[in-house]
Amino acid sequence: MTRRILVIRLGALGDFVLSFAPFAAIRSHHPDAGITLLTTAPFAAMARQAPWFDEVIVDTRPRWWDVPGLLRVIRQLQGFDFVYDLQTSGRSSRYFLLAGRPLWSGIAPGCSHRHANPKRDQMHTLERQREQLLMAGIADVARPDLSWLEGAAFELPRPYALLVPGAAAHRPRKRWPVDRFAELACALAARGRTPVVIGGPGEAALARSILAGCPQAVDLTGRTAIADIAGLARGAALAVGNDTGPMHLAAAVGCRCVVLFSADSDPARTAPRGPGGTWPSVLRSEDLADLPVARVAAALP
Repeated sequence: MTRRILVIRLGALGDFVLSFAPFAAIRSHHPDAGITLLTTAPFAAMARQAPWFDEVIVDTRPRWWDVPGLLRVIRQLQGFDFVYDLQTSGRSSRYFLLAGRPLWSGIAPGCSHRHANPKRDQMHTLERQREQLLMAGIADVARPDLSWLEGAAFELPRPYALLVPGAAAHRPRKRWPVDRFAELACALAARGRTPVVIGGPGEAALARSILAGCPQAVDLTGRTAIADIAGLARGAALAVGNDTGPMHLAAAVGCRCVVLFSADSDPARTAPRGPGGTWPSVLRSEDLADLPVARVAAALP
């Protein structure tokens, strides 16, 4: 009888991308199972394109006092033979109880396949999830095939370089000053590489500032879906940006990346990783306002 498997991955885009290899490993380990992904709305469309899941359901993450919302989550969690909780948060661990205590890989107290390494929170997400899966019986977490992740084509002057000036709005210290991105864009243009600014609609003002300083740059903010970013990154000579989701996508598809970190996040635990787990070029400054353009330009491939 075909087993029903649930995979839980909520979180931010970068976290989701770092789970591509575990997703593929779970699919390979359970080739005949029906595998369902529980995720949040921003990632549902992309997950439905992926070859790893038979079904994708959306967790609206209701408040704990939202009884109708909790009942909906309980229905979503019921009936699975095994659950891989790759989110491993307090919320997802409480889902273990709502699901009726099935066989469970995660950190929920009392679960059957607990990731019991006391130093797990000091590990990079990639290695932490590989160890979690190993403890659940999955030893092979290989480089995933991402050929399915392809979006719309854009007519751009080549060679071009992606610039990612945004980051989470509630964490402004993760952003390198926009005037430095404008100066870097000029340096790239002088080297014959067209700067292409990407990000969501909220980064449009950043793009305007960069284009004001470097008219040769191209603004694609607000025009790219997640899959489009992957396609752009495949064709780019390089990508430079803050510690944010699009940089994870760029690294995952093999783009040469320079990623900028402040004291607000630790690259040892959260840096983007390339195919097969390779590391990008990481530049770190306690305060990104102190990171000079010359240092970033010197790191460009």
